[in-house]
This record gives sequence, structure tokens and C-alpha cells, in this order.
Amino acid sequence: MLTRPIHTALLASISFFLIALLSGCASTSKEEILPQDGLTMQETYEGHFKQLNQSSLESVRGANHRDITPGNGDLHGYTRDAGHEIDNLFPRLPNPTLVMYVYPHLTGEGGNPVPGYATAFPMYDGMEYALPGEVPVTLESPKPKQ
Repeated sequence: MLTRPIHTALLASISFFLIALLSGCASTSKEEILPQDGLTMQETYEGHFKQLNQSSLESVRGANHRDITPGNGDLHGYTRDAGHEIDNLFPRLPNPTLVMYVYPHLTGEGGNPVPGYATAFPMYDGMEYALPGEVPVTLESPKPKQ
């Protein structure tokens, strides 16, 4: 009979601890956690370029001495292609086609004859893909479309 008061006291102390813990979270305001005074994003952006001794993004691009214009040259093999990337990351696993010969037989209640025939089906139900790194990847560049 002594376990009942101990159980009640334990439950009360756990409840008190949880209430104290949760009330501690509600004692601060939004302003204390996220102060609204400070630099704006524009001021931070401009300050970064001032540290680089550059006045704007265009002057940083000009410092690289590269043209950023379309049609600079043939970038085939250097650009990312979604289809090629998926084939390299997740190559298809081999799914051999099995051929089975069904011997002549009788079917149904009437014993209807069925001639022998061959049927082909894949070994696995669906197409299986390897995870990245499971199968060595061929690093051949995709062929340009003519």
C-alpha cells in the first residue's frame, strides 16, 4: 500500500518539472531572440564588396577577364545533361530475358489442347537501378545530337 503515494509523488514531480521547463521557453520575447535593428541585406551585400575593394558585381566579373555571353564555344561534354547525369549516377542493372518453352498440354474442364509455345519474360518484375558507387560508371561523353 506504500507504493501508491510514491507513485503519485513521482508523477507530481515529473509534471512540475515539465511545466517549469516549458514555461522557461515562453519567458523571452521575439525581440530578444531576433533583434530587428541591424544591417539590411542590401547593406550587408554592399559591405562585402567594399571589403573586396570592388564597387559592384559587374566589376568583380570584369576582374576575371572572361566574357559571360552565350555562344562562347562548343561546351558539349562540359555541360550537365539531366539524362546523362541520371544514367551515370543510377545505372540500370542487367535484367536478362528468360525464354521458357511450354510443352503441349490440355487445359480447362473440357481438356482443350494447347500447342507448345515459347514465351519470353524478364527475370525481375521491374527495372532495377544501382545506387551511386555500386557499379563502375562509364565516363564516355554523350554523343552530340546531329
